[in-house]
Amino acid sequence: MRKIVIFIFAFVSLSLYGQETLDDLLKRFNKNNVPYISVQELAMPKTNAIVLDARELDEFNVSHLRDAIYVGYDNFKLKTVEKQIPNKDEAIVVYCTLGVRSEVIANRLKKAGYTNVKNLFGGIIEWKNKNFDVYNIKNKATDSVHVCSSYWGKWLKKGKKVYPKALKSND
Repeated sequence: MRKIVIFIFAFVSLSLYGQETLDDLLKRFNKNNVPYISVQELAMPKTNAIVLDARELDEFNVSHLRDAIYVGYDNFKLKTVEKQIPNKDEAIVVYCTLGVRSEVIANRLKKAGYTNVKNLFGGIIEWKNKNFDVYNIKNKATDSVHVCSSYWGKWLKKGKKVYPKALKSND
């Protein structure tokens, strides 16, 4: 009996206090019905895709991937994307902070008939953590990444965390 109690205690302790991985996080929040692309694969010169930013405008203005097209999340408009990307077989990569909102937008694109849509695994945070450049609204390289909250910000290991003005946190 004592061994069972120790095992249960150890299991509960690991479950409650264990280190959550990015993969665990995305499995918890996403339905995983959009294929992922890694930041390393997207960064390869041979990868030719249109990159869509599915964050809010204030996040995009702080930093974004080079040549990313802002499409937003709360104010996402499919018609705007259809005008910008009329070829529904075009390779598209959608990203957000970590890959949750981008899955929602990618699904909307798939439902609209886009056939080659991927979700950037780990989003802009994973991009920055792997030492790839991000750019501000003036298209200048920056270390700043809008992280939305301390919950999401804990994933950024490299770069400067920028929070919404309402939070004013510096972790």
